[in-house]
Amino acid sequence: MHVCLIAHEYPKPGFPHGGVGSFLKTLAPKLVENGFKVTVIGVSYTNTYEHVDDKGVSVYRLNYTRIKGLTWFFIARVINKKIAEINKLSPIDVIETSELDLAFITKLKNVKHIIRMHGGHHFFAESENRNIKFWKGFQEKRSFKKADAFIPVSNYVKEHTEKLLNFQNKPIQLINLPIDIKLFSPIQNQIKKFSIVFVGSVCEKKGVRQLIQSFPLVKEKFPEATLQLYGRDWFFPDGKSYIKMLRETELPKLGKLQNDIFFHGNVEYVDMPKTYSNAHVCVFPSHMETQGLVAPEAMAMGKIVIFTNKGPGPETIIEFENGLLCDPFDPENIAEKINWVFNNDEKVPLISKNARETVLKKFSTSIIVQKNIDFYNKIINK
Repeated sequence: MHVCLIAHEYPKPGFPHGGVGSFLKTLAPKLVENGFKVTVIGVSYTNTYEHVDDKGVSVYRLNYTRIKGLTWFFIARVINKKIAEINKLSPIDVIETSELDLAFITKLKNVKHIIRMHGGHHFFAESENRNIKFWKGFQEKRSFKKADAFIPVSNYVKEHTEKLLNFQNKPIQLINLPIDIKLFSPIQNQIKKFSIVFVGSVCEKKGVRQLIQSFPLVKEKFPEATLQLYGRDWFFPDGKSYIKMLRETELPKLGKLQNDIFFHGNVEYVDMPKTYSNAHVCVFPSHMETQGLVAPEAMAMGKIVIFTNKGPGPETIIEFENGLLCDPFDPENIAEKINWVFNNDEKVPLISKNARETVLKKFSTSIIVQKNIDFYNKIINK
C-alpha cells in the first residue's frame, strides 16, 4: 500500500516542529517497517527543493512562489504537480492531510482521501472563543467535503469539531497519536529535586503564563524549587516574542524568584527523554489540546505528570491514579497540585508506574500503527 502524507511539518534537523511533526516522525517509518510505501509532501522550511530518505520514508520539501494573497494557489499547484508525478510512478492508495489541506488538492480516481483531525480552524476558534476567519473557514469546509474518511486523535476533538462541521456520515475512527515507548522509556538517573519541567511551545494557550504565576506559591513551601521551560518561542502578529513579553510583564512581578525560572529554547526530538528524565514533576497546564504528546511521553518515562483538566486531559489521566489534573486558568490550583507531588514522595512511585502502564496499553506505537493499518485497509476496501 502506498500512503502519501501531505504535511509541512515533517521534522528536519535544526528546525523546530510541533506535535504534528513528532507524530509523523513516529508513524511514517513504522508504516515502512510494516511493508508500506510512504511519501511525505510539503513545502520547504527554506523554500528550496529537497528530496530526502528518512528510514525508508520518501520526503519531498517543495519550493513555491510567494505572492501576497496568492501564495495558497502556488503551494497547491506545486503539491498537486508532485502528487501527480509520484502517482504516475507508483500509484497512491491513500492521501492523508490535516483539516485544511484537502481544500485545493485535486482528487485522484481510486485514491482515498483521509483527514486526520489534529485540531482545525473551527475547532480552535470555538475553543478559544474567537471568530472564524472567512478564508480559513471556507478552506476547511471545502476540505471536509472532499474527504472520504476521518481520523480524530481524541474523542474531544471529534465531539467539538462535529458541532461545527459535517462529517456527512463518512467513516470515522478515533486513533490516538502514538508514543515511541522505546525512545520514551525510564532513565535511571538522579532526579533534580523540586524541579518543575514544562515542554511545549511557549505561548498563552499552553498555560505558560499561569504556570509562572503559580511559581511563587510553590516557592513559599519549597524554596529550592526551579521552573525549567523547554520549547520554541511563539510570536504575536506584530512579530513580538511571547518570551520577551513574559520577561517584561510577568517575571518582574516575581522579584528575585525570577532567577529560578529558566527558558531553555527548543529541544530536538531525540533529546526529549533526557529533558523529561531530570524532572521531579512535569507540568502541562494547556488551555486547549487535541490530544497532546508531551503528557503521555513523560508518562511513558515513568514521570509524574500534571496535565490540564480541560479538553482531552481526562481521557489520558485519572487523577491520583496515573497522574494529576489541574485547572490551567487557576495558578493557585496549579501550585496546589505541584505542592502535592513535592509533599507525597511515598505515593509518587505507584502513580508513575501506572502512568507508564497507561501509555503501554493505550498509546504504544505497535498498537497505534496497527489501528492505522486496519483503518487504511477498511477504507480502501470499502
